[in-house]
Amino acid sequence: MENQFWVDSEFLSPEALGKKHRLETDPSFRKNHMEYMPGMEVIESDVCKNVMSHMNAYDASKYNAKDVKAALEHETCSIEDFKALLSPAAEPFLEQMAERARMETGRHFGNTVYLFTPLYIANHCENYCVYCGFNCYNHISRMKLDMGQIEKEMKIIADSGMEEVLILTGESRTQSSVEYIGEAVSLARKYFRMVGLEIYPVNTDEYRYLHECGADYVTVFQETYDTEKYEQLHLMGHKRVWPYRFDAQERALRGGMRGVAFSALLGLSDFRKDALASALHVYYLQRKYPHAEMSLSCPRLRPIINNDKINPLDVHETQLCQIICAYRIFLPYVGITVSSRESAHFRDGIVKIAATKVSAGVSTGIGDHDSKYNGNETGEARGDEQFKIDDNRSLSRMYRDITDEGLQPVLNDYLYV
Repeated sequence: MENQFWVDSEFLSPEALGKKHRLETDPSFRKNHMEYMPGMEVIESDVCKNVMSHMNAYDASKYNAKDVKAALEHETCSIEDFKALLSPAAEPFLEQMAERARMETGRHFGNTVYLFTPLYIANHCENYCVYCGFNCYNHISRMKLDMGQIEKEMKIIADSGMEEVLILTGESRTQSSVEYIGEAVSLARKYFRMVGLEIYPVNTDEYRYLHECGADYVTVFQETYDTEKYEQLHLMGHKRVWPYRFDAQERALRGGMRGVAFSALLGLSDFRKDALASALHVYYLQRKYPHAEMSLSCPRLRPIINNDKINPLDVHETQLCQIICAYRIFLPYVGITVSSRESAHFRDGIVKIAATKVSAGVSTGIGDHDSKYNGNETGEARGDEQFKIDDNRSLSRMYRDITDEGLQPVLNDYLYV
């Protein structure tokens, strides 16, 4: 096996390894990241133009304390106010921002905190994203659950009391087809009241099919809205096409999905610009689709397997808190999710201020809820995880901790008639 390279459970020849090296070192060898690939649906929408014009013109250093004070005094937060709240000038006002965010959260969400758990059903991937543990050049254990294994995992999660599941796959149409995902969604409807998807972006008709199978909402991480940085980080695969990914939520809404979720992976590029673009992406789609439920996630880049090629830009907890508070003030009706990438201490604090949804009983590996929930180490093969989590609490522990904070944990608030 000397001089060979492992990719998605197969050894590559030196020639294929040479391709990987050229992708990393020769930008002219890569496909145009702004050009659609065959089969990708192009939609007419002005959302991208509006978002990017604001982001590209944003100079966080131009805002001062006077701008921040004015933003906090305004009853309605404008785009300019939001820009001020994201700026370094707002950092000394974090306590005032948190108080305003707490007020807005209480006004629109009461003291409720929603709970869900992710379920990874496959980790095969056809993209080369240099920061991701699932990327096709990583030497990891690959696995795709069959329907029997998926149902076993779902039953274990449902038996814990969870009523909402988020189904995730690696980005591989070959290994995780739309039909395979649809079958998993149909299975999930037997066990859960709410079913979300975090999969590779698809076309409107495919989102419609997945909604008919039982999916309620779709989450898509843009990763970074910085198109130049995006090109440097996504070297191969369908994910390389930046505009197709950007329009995924709008295609999902056109396909009938009840809700969509947005995120940048903070630390890949200028986190203030990425936070601005994420929120404006919601803002402009909210005006086009006022009936839709929209939410923001706030993940920071976490350690992954076999990665020494990316140096994340520091986003400290104080800065993350500032972003989340600014999100809440600017978008008071929007759900805010804080994942298990963050510490228990941070999540316990932020749900009292601005976050409305947290995960519990989390595993980012493939097929290991049996051992996680039941301690059942059967020796069966399992797929490697996507990234390291920081908060390992079970649903029962999370439920108790939220209750102890004087908040009301919610597993589901939908009635189906």
